[in-house]
Amino acid sequence: MNRIDARFRELKEKRRPALVPYITAGYPHPDATVPVLHAAVAAGADLLELGMPFSDVMADGPVIQEACARALEQGTHLEEVLAMVAEFRRGDAHTPIILMGYTNPIERRGLERFVDEAADAGVDGLLIVDCPAEEAGDMRATLVEKGLHQIFLVAPTTTERRLQRTAELAGGFIYYVSIKGVTGAASLDTDSLAPAVARIRSQMDLPVAVGFGIRTPEQAAATAQAADAVVIGSALVSRLGECRDAEAAVTVTREFLAPIRVAMDNNEPSQDKQPTLTA
Repeated sequence: MNRIDARFRELKEKRRPALVPYITAGYPHPDATVPVLHAAVAAGADLLELGMPFSDVMADGPVIQEACARALEQGTHLEEVLAMVAEFRRGDAHTPIILMGYTNPIERRGLERFVDEAADAGVDGLLIVDCPAEEAGDMRATLVEKGLHQIFLVAPTTTERRLQRTAELAGGFIYYVSIKGVTGAASLDTDSLAPAVARIRSQMDLPVAVGFGIRTPEQAAATAQAADAVVIGSALVSRLGECRDAEAAVTVTREFLAPIRVAMDNNEPSQDKQPTLTA
């Protein structure tokens, strides 16, 4: 079983919402990435989202744009990202890792080659921002062959037709983009989440993760009332940018994520929430 499916099955049994931190591989320093991943798990992360640095991150705001630029300057490319995953796997065989990025670097490396390498390194899924369901044929087929999931984004503006097509192809979980705009651009309106998540669940039986705009323990706890998973990205990446070495990055990661985990755990699930999992 794919680690993503196994983890959400376990979380459903425990009635525990998933905490999914995002970090950019190679930022703030290449040698900090693997220790930060382990620190995130120690602080209560259930799944990990690892950004593949790219020069044109169209869905991301200035924080992650800067992180990607610095990571690339320091030599973090796809080969290095996969090596980081493989190193992490030597100390953690269970926590799911989703790579987030864009099609261009993957196509340059070669889709089949990249997916083979990702599977061998211990990747569990890919979230390719500029590869929506309508264009995912070759990508998804190649991933499925290797036992990996393609994670799709759903936004407030997603049409019913696209939502239905996404339901046909999605695996692992659905990532709901809770705001209109790029990462880190605005604060989350938690009141709008329940109907949005209900709309997604009416079309597919997958866990729903919510990201973009979640910055505080209170927002994370409120999000967990409606969703199966909470994704924290720009707020953590911003703090990591202030770190001068791996030791500082580990400390910042633990101190930032630990109160978010506590807030999510102390928040009683809503009676309307219906956790789901992959069959």
